Amino acid sequence: MLGAAGFSGAALLCALFCAAAAAAASPESRPSPAAFGHLYRGAVNISAERVYSFAYRSRPGQVDAVRVSVNSSSENLQYPVLFVVRQQKGVLSWQVPLIFRGLYQRTYNYQEVSRTLCPSEPTPEAGRSDQIIFVDVASMAPFDIAYELLVTRLNNFQLETNKAFNFTASPSQPQYFLYRFPQDVDSVIVKVVSDVVYPCSVVSIQDIVCPVYDLDHNVEFNGVYQSMTKQAAITVQKKDFPGEQFFVVFVIKPEDYACGGSVPSSIHGNSNRTWNLQRTKNLQVTVVPSIKKSIYVQAMFFSFLSFLSFYLGSVVVAFIHYIRLTSSYGSISIAGSGIMTSSHPITASTSEGSSYGAIDESSSNGGEQLSSLERGPQDDSDTDSSVEEESDFDTMPEIDSDKNVIRTKVFLYLSDLSRKDRRIVSKKYKIYFWNIITIAVFYALPVVQLVITYQTVVNVTGNQDICYYNFLCAHPLGVLSAFNNILSNVGHVLLGFLFLLIVLRRDILHRRAMEMKDIYILDYGIPKHFGLFYAMGIALMMEGVLSACYHVCPNYSNFQFDTSFMYMIAGLCMLKLYQTRHPDINASAYSAYASFAVVICLAVLGVVFGKNDMWFWDIFSMIHVLASLALSTHIYYMGRFKIDLGIFRRAVMVLYTDCIQQCSRPMYMDRMVLLIVGNLVNWSFAIFGLVYRPRDFASYILGIFICNLLLYLAFYIIMKLRSSEKLLPIPLFCIMATAVMWVAALYFFFQNLSSWEETPAESREKNRPCILLGFFDDHDVWHFLSAAALFFSFLVLLTLDDDLDTVRRDKIPVF
Repeated sequence: MLGAAGFSGAALLCALFCAAAAAAASPESRPSPAAFGHLYRGAVNISAERVYSFAYRSRPGQVDAVRVSVNSSSENLQYPVLFVVRQQKGVLSWQVPLIFRGLYQRTYNYQEVSRTLCPSEPTPEAGRSDQIIFVDVASMAPFDIAYELLVTRLNNFQLETNKAFNFTASPSQPQYFLYRFPQDVDSVIVKVVSDVVYPCSVVSIQDIVCPVYDLDHNVEFNGVYQSMTKQAAITVQKKDFPGEQFFVVFVIKPEDYACGGSVPSSIHGNSNRTWNLQRTKNLQVTVVPSIKKSIYVQAMFFSFLSFLSFYLGSVVVAFIHYIRLTSSYGSISIAGSGIMTSSHPITASTSEGSSYGAIDESSSNGGEQLSSLERGPQDDSDTDSSVEEESDFDTMPEIDSDKNVIRTKVFLYLSDLSRKDRRIVSKKYKIYFWNIITIAVFYALPVVQLVITYQTVVNVTGNQDICYYNFLCAHPLGVLSAFNNILSNVGHVLLGFLFLLIVLRRDILHRRAMEMKDIYILDYGIPKHFGLFYAMGIALMMEGVLSACYHVCPNYSNFQFDTSFMYMIAGLCMLKLYQTRHPDINASAYSAYASFAVVICLAVLGVVFGKNDMWFWDIFSMIHVLASLALSTHIYYMGRFKIDLGIFRRAVMVLYTDCIQQCSRPMYMDRMVLLIVGNLVNWSFAIFGLVYRPRDFASYILGIFICNLLLYLAFYIIMKLRSSEKLLPIPLFCIMATAVMWVAALYFFFQNLSSWEETPAESREKNRPCILLGFFDDHDVWHFLSAAALFFSFLVLLTLDDDLDTVRRDKIPVF
């Protein structure tokens, strides 16, 4: 039995060898000479395959590209037609129907496939060479399957500089072309455009290496790539390609989900569909030279010199101011806001008619508030002793009864709200400065580490969909992909530092005047506390640093880097404006920064949940309205209504008593008008958010801050003029400059060049070319102008009340 089985096995093996030899000797398996450009039709099955040979001669310096197009009417996935192309240095194979997979395991089958073979280029030493290509057609089907084969040589395979080239591609018919760097070009931009949004496509830049990855499932394996709807642009540098040439690959995706589209309803389900003609896309590619290195130098000089001119202007203004005042006065006294005469001091007595309305000055002060000369010298050295730091207790004598009496007067003057010890209040506001430095350090270090990681991932993977640049104006430098967006933030840093120097000068002059016991410093003008100004300067510098970090790789995950300190800047400006005439009752640094932290948390939650979740907008609008009412009550009653859970109950009781039972006129009409207008504005924002649910929640929050700041600033200036106070030339110029800069800056801000709220491909539809020096785009100009606008805004707050330096504090109204 064993012998019979061995014999039968040997006989079967011999039969198989004979069949294989017969098949090899059959004419159907021998290579058939074929011609380029000729359409070949045939049929294959398990026992019959076809082999075609295409021969050509290549010349030195000539790139010969060959494209193979095949078609089969069969939709039988069990027995596909297999195509194998053999070249001198590689093999390329695929099947028909060609299967692509989409979301949720959907499959798309294509009967018509075209592939470009990896081109061969003989070396100059080899001279002319003969090349041959074999195309094998086979199938394991037990029946005949018809096919069509067409092999052509490409005449327009190499792209030319500044010359547009049009072509068509589909998922089963990808395209790629060759580009060589000219001798005098170190960097180029590959621009691709299409008239239609869909189908979604991918543009890839790959090195001259075979095989070329030109299918949807492998195009991301090599090189640099980005998805595309109507527009794409990739900057390519010669130094990244040793051969000084590269392939530009175009792949059409089987679905549009990656580009923001949805899967068509006609193909829902898991059934296999042939969907070819609907996925054809016409594209146009143009390779243009990028900017030269000299443009980088010009842009850096422009950026630094533009803002260093502000330093020169500040020095000139300070020098002219000094010369003018020293020539006008003989005996001078230097104050924090400038230089004032002290040869004829104003008497310390209160003039007739300054009883502040309902309550007499003598009764409110208890005879204890004297001029600084009567009080005698004080120790004005600002030490850092923790004993003198601000705490929950008040340092005014008999404060529990005295301050509440004073703050209920109908007409308040600055002397009523600047009664605390100057050293204690000054240390209170210095906490703003030290806290913001601490926040900046702890915030910036992880940010820098994160954006370095992002940039590294982009450079290593080549995935340019990670970062939302304006790719039509993204100029790389070193490892940075968009150096221009980073450089344009230098203005925030330079102008923030300049503002710190200006504040430091005023602080030093103020300290000197205090040491001289200058009466104008002790009893005249707005009390000089510089802690908030220092904090504003640091915030402006950090806005530049964090904005630059954000623009290293702008995306959905790090948007808060660009906005966090903008919230803080707006909040600090409002606090400074309020502190000007309410120095004793302004918010502490701890509560202010805690409020900013809450705002930033809400901004993050809004970006995550604010797109489609109505519950978030309901909660946020409720918080917004309640916070506006609570803050309004606190401001209206000058801090006598403590912000806690019972503030609304107390406010309702006061409203019921004053408005319903007594129907009395508001005691503080000016404050009431401001707060009513402010609440209407904030309620309008809340209603707008509920109705429209804006997608850019971060900008929505920032808009609330800016509108409240502008409203308060306008109210302050109107009340200042209404009180017969003046606007000196410098603050008037700063106000005009601020208005002009903000209008121009906002114009460029609303020129949306990208949006991380959309897909990367949709964001690229908004990309625009550079508009300044061929290096900066609209958003860079926004950086320049917004830095100048913030700087002038800070100067407005710093100089707005310089006209009051010779006015007694008991003559300066509070509003």
